[in-house]
Amino acid sequence: MINVAILILHSLLAVLISNSTEPSTTIHCDENGCRGEYVGPEFIEGSDIAHQFSNSMSVAVGDELKEQYNNGHYVKVDFSKLKMSTKGMGSGNVTYALVIPFIEVPTKCEAYTSFDHCGGWNHSPALERRKRELSSVTLPDESLDISDLKTTPEGLEEYWIQWKNKALQGDCQ
Repeated sequence: MINVAILILHSLLAVLISNSTEPSTTIHCDENGCRGEYVGPEFIEGSDIAHQFSNSMSVAVGDELKEQYNNGHYVKVDFSKLKMSTKGMGSGNVTYALVIPFIEVPTKCEAYTSFDHCGGWNHSPALERRKRELSSVTLPDESLDISDLKTTPEGLEEYWIQWKNKALQGDCQ
């Protein structure tokens, strides 16, 4: 009898584990841009886990912009075609998807090789503060290229930011 009860409990535990929502993140980049998705809880122990996906994507996009530049393929992010979605926000399990496309530019000095974001859930992004924080990374007489505010129906607000990397594009002054 005890063995049957243990078997039943073991089976129930296996079902619970298989139905748990472990966070998952996928990011894929190529010469056309980056696409990615985070699926999981919005917050874990008070930390905004889902929004941290923006950080991961920013790093991946910046790395890909640099790789394309180093390969002689001059691109920048096409803000007009950037797509964000945050399905399930407020349910405890969100699917945050991003498509960040690139557009070719004619010369290496028109390319951008660094990328970041400024945003959050249900509050206005602190863009002026972020601009001050990034002011030291731009080339002299260059400015940050900042997207229009992108907002999902569920309340994620983001500005996306790109610029010429000083170390890589120093000859573009």
